Amino acid sequence: MDKNILNTIILAASFIGLFGVAEFLYHVLKINVEFTRKLVHVGTGFLTFLFPIMIGNHWLVLMICSCFSVILILSTKFNVLRSINAIDRESVGSIAYPVSVYGCYLAYDHFNQNMIYFFLPIMVLAICDPIAALTGKRWPIGRYKIGKENKTLMGTSMFFVSAFTIVIVFLIPEYGTEKRILIAFSIAFISAASEALSRKGYDNITIPASVLLSLIIFLQLF
Repeated sequence: MDKNILNTIILAASFIGLFGVAEFLYHVLKINVEFTRKLVHVGTGFLTFLFPIMIGNHWLVLMICSCFSVILILSTKFNVLRSINAIDRESVGSIAYPVSVYGCYLAYDHFNQNMIYFFLPIMVLAICDPIAALTGKRWPIGRYKIGKENKTLMGTSMFFVSAFTIVIVFLIPEYGTEKRILIAFSIAFISAASEALSRKGYDNITIPASVLLSLIIFLQLF
């Protein structure tokens, strides 16, 4: 069997296993859906980090992303996968996630398979978004509303700090200190703003898109 196809099957099975763990935690151990949802969010983020390493064909990435989009759409329609969908607000986040993953993979492929164009947007989404949500709920300082959704300045601030740290650590070392700080600050600010202004789970698209576009501007045009 072709290695790319075998790796695609392995990754698909890993995603299904992650969903299974979340369902077990939610239904059997009665873990709150906000936790299981964040667990799946972070887990899928780390699994998608393996896409450029294990899959060398964007069509296979499109296939796996499309399949899981269909699964998530059907799970919403038929009220299954409660560990992800049992929330009291309207959200397209689970469906938007695979769209962002494929878009970032296309960018990675387009820019001579430079890993930064895939890893950084997905890493900021997978790590900073849950940090913002959890700290905002734990310390709800500076509440504000975007539409019907509650946000906090604490959550937005923690998103900015964590995104800034990630960019500083993982940005290509060839850039000087001043440029690294400038790029990290800009990406962190823009992505934090996109998270703060997004509603209904669309931050799963706006966050990686803002990071990706910022990278293209700073690394390609300057």
